[in-house]
Amino acid sequence: MNSENELHVAASYPEMADVETSSDAYATRFRGKTGAWMLAVQERAVLNLLAGHVAPGARILDVGGGHGQLAIPLVREGYHVDVIGSAPSCRHRLEACIASGGCGFEVGNVIDLPYADASFDAVVSVRMLTHCEQWEQLVAEMGRVSRGPVVTDYPTGQSLNAVAPALFSAKRKYEKNTREWRLFRHREVAEAFRNVGFSETGRRAQFFLPMVLHRVLKCRMLSACAEFVCRVLGLTRLFGTPVVVRMERNAGDTKEKGKQS
Repeated sequence: MNSENELHVAASYPEMADVETSSDAYATRFRGKTGAWMLAVQERAVLNLLAGHVAPGARILDVGGGHGQLAIPLVREGYHVDVIGSAPSCRHRLEACIASGGCGFEVGNVIDLPYADASFDAVVSVRMLTHCEQWEQLVAEMGRVSRGPVVTDYPTGQSLNAVAPALFSAKRKYEKNTREWRLFRHREVAEAFRNVGFSETGRRAQFFLPMVLHRVLKCRMLSACAEFVCRVLGLTRLFGTPVVVRMERNAGDTKEKGKQS
């Protein structure tokens, strides 16, 4: 598919936050040892929240996961992963994983998922809520197609991120490809999931110190030690961000939502 046709496909969907996060340019935000460490923290949080709730071999949908930050480690852990992206370009970083047969990819509308209710054992998504204008619809769709948990992340203003808007210009100057993003309060996300019959059953805060600080330091050991101290002191649990949460359907909630195939 040529670039003109690809742009036409992408433009047909109202939310395309994953097009940029699936790009090679975005991946440079996590290059080097510090970047690999930050991704490892995220990966560990997601895998820990899935463990004991979703068995290896289960079918997991990764919404907007063309960046490969979850799909690749999930396949490595024995899950079968289907990724939905907003444009054909979103599969680029997943080619090797797709070729191995462990991961599938489909182009589609991330806020109007082309799947029947309860099609997947679990749904995961990172780096989507914060950039998605219709994030509540994204929440509703993830809940609709999952017969198990939904694991997702969001940055919270109940942290040092509270000063982030004031520092946005400086952050963009350093990171070059920073986009505007939305900060959440925990109760906002909890309410959106509650509206579709889900409640929080697990939470992991990733970092106490701003991620941009770790990128500036460029010292994995120093960053890891600083975050270890913050975690031991309880600061990360109380004020850490981004937060990774596990949401599960409330017992007895059998309401049929959305479309059936």
